[in-house]
Amino acid sequence: MAGQRKKLYDKRSIGANSSDFLWERRKPRMAATTFAPCTIVSEATGIAAAAAPTNTRGVQRQMSTASQNDIALARTLAVDAGALLLALRESGAHKDRALGDAGDAQANALLLQRLAALRPNDAVLSEESADDRSRLNAERVWIIDPLDGTREYREGRDDWAVHIALVANGVVIAAAVSQPSRGDVFDSAPAPVPDIRQRKIVISRSRPPKFAAGISEALNAELHTMGSAGAKALAVVRGEAIAYVHEGGLNEWDAAAPVGVALAHGLQVCDLRGQPIVFNQHDVVLHGGFIVCRPECARTILSHT
Repeated sequence: MAGQRKKLYDKRSIGANSSDFLWERRKPRMAATTFAPCTIVSEATGIAAAAAPTNTRGVQRQMSTASQNDIALARTLAVDAGALLLALRESGAHKDRALGDAGDAQANALLLQRLAALRPNDAVLSEESADDRSRLNAERVWIIDPLDGTREYREGRDDWAVHIALVANGVVIAAAVSQPSRGDVFDSAPAPVPDIRQRKIVISRSRPPKFAAGISEALNAELHTMGSAGAKALAVVRGEAIAYVHEGGLNEWDAAAPVGVALAHGLQVCDLRGQPIVFNQHDVVLHGGFIVCRPECARTILSHT
C-alpha cells in the first residue's frame, strides 16, 4: 500500500561526498493528488454544505510538483529519528522526565544536522529550537517535531511519533510521520482512502473537545483517547478511526506532517470552521482547531463544532 512499507526502491547517494542515502522508488511517477472540499456550516441556516476551498488548485499544483527526493528524505528522517528514540528508551540510560528531555534533544540534533547537510538553503521550524523568524521569508521551510508525544514516550507507550514536513507557500508539499513503537511510517505519496477497520473518533488524552460526545453519538462511533497528534492522525490513515478532532492548542509542528500524510491518503483536513490550514505563519498556534477525518464524516463533524 502506498505510504506504508514500500519494497521497490533504489539506493542513491546524496551528493558526491555524502555517506547519506535515500531510498527512491524505481521509475517514480507522481500522480496528481485529489483533495476533497471542506464542508462548512452556514451560520444563517445551520445547514452544512460542501465548499470549494479557494486554495484547492494551488494545493494540487504544490503537491504535484513536490520532489520525490523531498518525500523520500522526509521518510528517511522520520525513520532514523524514530530508531534513535527507540534505542535511547531501550538503553535504560534515562528515566521519566529525563528520558523525554534526552529524546527531544537528541532527535532534534539529528534532524537539524541532516537538514543542514542535505537541504542547506531551506529554513527550519522545530518545536525544540528557537524560532528563527527569517523562515517567514523563506521559499521552503521544514516544520518538524522530533518527538511528538513526549509524555507517552517516557511512559513506555506506543502513541508517540516523529513529524517531518516541508512547506512552501503555506502548503505542505512533502511529509512523513513515523510511529516507531509500531514499526510504521507513512508519507505524502498519493494513496487511496483507507478502508474502515474500526469506528472510532480519536481525541486528546489531556484536552478532549467539549463537543466530542455529540460527534460520537451522531456518527455512532466510540470515543478513544490517544497521545500524539501524529499517532491520532495515523489512526485515521490506517482506518482504525474515522476521525481525529481537536479543539485547539496545537502548534504548526504538531499538525504539518499529519496534514501532508492525511491529504495524500484522500482524507479531509480543516479547522473547526471548515477552513484549510495554512502553515509557516508568524503565530504558530492553530487557534481554529484541527480535524482529520474521512470525507463522508466532515459534514456531521462540522455541524457539531
